[in-house]
Amino acid sequence: MTSVGIKERRVGKVTILDTDPKIRIGLRFGGSSVSLPSAVDSLLAQGQNQILVNLNGVSSIDARGLGELVSTYFVVNKNGGRFKLLNLTQILRDLMAATKLLAVFDIYENESQAVDSFENHSPSPAESESGRILEGKGIGEI
Repeated sequence: MTSVGIKERRVGKVTILDTDPKIRIGLRFGGSSVSLPSAVDSLLAQGQNQILVNLNGVSSIDARGLGELVSTYFVVNKNGGRFKLLNLTQILRDLMAATKLLAVFDIYENESQAVDSFENHSPSPAESESGRILEGKGIGEI
């Protein structure tokens, strides 16, 4: 993921970060050279803590990119927010399954359902009391 750019837009109280799958040097935020964690820190400082990352068209994420997604997820949750993913390609879905990250992230295939999920919050698998995977939650059809 460190070779894609992202752009910010808002739908209600949800900030959507749309990825740009074009090759670039470093992760970009709105055409600048801000990393995903820095961009999210900026959003959190502005009180925007409902964040949806649209990965449409992203064909791969390296270990650093996965690390950024995971650490960003925990930072947002620690700050009382929600961090969710949208439109994973099959390759990314397979990678998330292999690394057991499907159990951490809420993942959606439909933007309106993803946005609505912020209003109708239920605990993510990582937040469940038993720590078990909640089958089908936010994952859509695999």
